[in-house]
Amino acid sequence: MYYGLFKHVLLGPGLKVVYRPWAEGLEHIPESGGAILASNHLSFADSIFLPLVMKRKLVFLGKAEYFSGRGVKGYAVRAFMEGVGTIPVHRGGGKASEAALRTGLQVLGNGDLLGIYPEGTRSPDGRLYRGKTGVARLAIESGAPVLPVAMIDTNIAQPIGKRVPNRHQTGVKVGPPLEFSDYAGRQEDRETLREVTDTIMAAIQDLSGQEYVDRDGGQYKRELDREAKGSWEGELGE
Repeated sequence: MYYGLFKHVLLGPGLKVVYRPWAEGLEHIPESGGAILASNHLSFADSIFLPLVMKRKLVFLGKAEYFSGRGVKGYAVRAFMEGVGTIPVHRGGGKASEAALRTGLQVLGNGDLLGIYPEGTRSPDGRLYRGKTGVARLAIESGAPVLPVAMIDTNIAQPIGKRVPNRHQTGVKVGPPLEFSDYAGRQEDRETLREVTDTIMAAIQDLSGQEYVDRDGGQYKRELDREAKGSWEGELGE
């Protein structure tokens, strides 16, 4: 209910004036029907600037915690997430992952555009990290095309940990659709899922020009956090 209000009245016009977002390859986005937009993930602002440059509504899957807050702040966060087209899902493995997959398939089955960040987390250092195979499962099981997307300089406009964005121009590149109909029925095969995911990540890298790191970005972030905590504790003990 908030999507049009945020995009066309509350946020969109001002953001376009301040950040002057540019876009390339929007002609690749189908005018109708389901499709997956698989993007690199540099900043929280990605989920704002990507829908901003598109005509069609884009739906993201977001963690359910964004929608469970209480009070004025909780209501504001919930309204904002709905305003940028986010559907709440519970994160984690097992049943939670399966529920997220089913929600994504429903979005695509309804003929909508689904935005997904295959890395699973924001890049800690601007590099492109190995994609998780959920995007491949969605593509194979739904039969929807995958459009690779590169967000440009959103990590400069809003670095991780910075609430108020910097005034810096951002960009979006959308590549030609990738079709995986030849893999129909193989959504449970691990090698197939990895092959399809790697193909998608290579297309994203071609657009973004990022250095590729063949490791899990979330795991690397946790390692950095542990190192930072260890350093901090060491300084206190000196």
